[in-house]
Amino acid sequence: MNQLKSREPGSVTLPGTLSEPLRAELVAFRRDLHMHPELGNQEFRTTAALKARLEAAGLAPKVLPGGTGLFCDVGSRAVGRSMLAIRADLDALPIPDAKTVAYRSTVANRAHACGHDVHTTTVLGAGLVLADLDRQGLLPNAVRLIFQPAEEVLPGGAADAVEAGILDGVGRIIAVHCDPRVDAGKIGLRAGPITSACDRLEVTLDGPGGHTARPHLTTDLVTAAARVATDVPAVLARRVDARSGLSVTWGRIEAGHAPNVIPQHAELSGTVRCLDLPTWREAPDLVHAAIDEVATLHRAKSTVTYVRGVPPVVNDPAVAELLRDAMEARRGPYAIEDTEQSLGGEDFSWYLEHVPGAMARLGVRTPGDTRVRDLHAGDFDVDERCIESGVELFTAAALLDAAPQH
Repeated sequence: MNQLKSREPGSVTLPGTLSEPLRAELVAFRRDLHMHPELGNQEFRTTAALKARLEAAGLAPKVLPGGTGLFCDVGSRAVGRSMLAIRADLDALPIPDAKTVAYRSTVANRAHACGHDVHTTTVLGAGLVLADLDRQGLLPNAVRLIFQPAEEVLPGGAADAVEAGILDGVGRIIAVHCDPRVDAGKIGLRAGPITSACDRLEVTLDGPGGHTARPHLTTDLVTAAARVATDVPAVLARRVDARSGLSVTWGRIEAGHAPNVIPQHAELSGTVRCLDLPTWREAPDLVHAAIDEVATLHRAKSTVTYVRGVPPVVNDPAVAELLRDAMEARRGPYAIEDTEQSLGGEDFSWYLEHVPGAMARLGVRTPGDTRVRDLHAGDFDVDERCIESGVELFTAAALLDAAPQH
């Protein structure tokens, strides 16, 4: 067997680059997924396509108990060694695709606007390349591919996957997330927290209602809702350390149907985000108290539904260094950018409650392009050269991690 000698970056020449035929196949695969987006826990077509392609490569994928998502081991476990897992997420978003491209979504109000089609394609490509290396005797240890459903559905499909035993035998886990601020061919990376905690918040306010000519005789519910929307974030800002980044942002407010009627019911929906785990654990009680205080001040009865989402993704320094070494081996040190912690949430964090791991930001912007194609926007798209860099990052990391330990 060809032995990999070292984990020093740049000290080995790694196999596992992407052939032109496979590159073209993966671009076509990604476009097919993009045209047929599926929401969380409904990714049956996507799961079937992955299963068929992995089986065609001689692998034995296993569908998760819920019927969507799957995992697949490549190679054989070395004695006394745990596996590296490489994770992708499958689901799309319930928004229309606003692009005018040949591979635009064919499903109304569904779009791969967060890059999960790219994540899926890069992990599939890495699996196919690693399977070929294994047939050549060049994969010293098994690697697990994880294709997880329902990342966009709080508290995230990762928790269900972990419960199903998807981490059995896994020692470390890696992933990427598309970043439209980083050029294709590069990654953004940091040790420590890279995303934030994200929970969901639903608030209802109730009062007796009345005529807008006499708000003093009733509960002015529209004013109460407006005050909850503006004052609750302000109250919280003075009850936690500013460095925790606790943030309540509203995405929906509904109240009333007529201009001269004070309504009896109002609703607010939003998200709660924070940067650190201790504040995340305290957030439900803090948010409940702030909402109750503001609502009571305006004589409204409040009901709060606080839905736990995901904790922050905290990159393990050693696994982040593995990704750094892998990208440097493939494309040199200039292909790696330092990145900041974002306020976005990612259920990859649930895996890190059990095993060390790290997530990199995969550059998807065309170099020189000044347009903003933000995540969760209907016009989001990628420079498809990112698929090749993602595959080669994963295969290099797998080979470096699998190298015999001395």
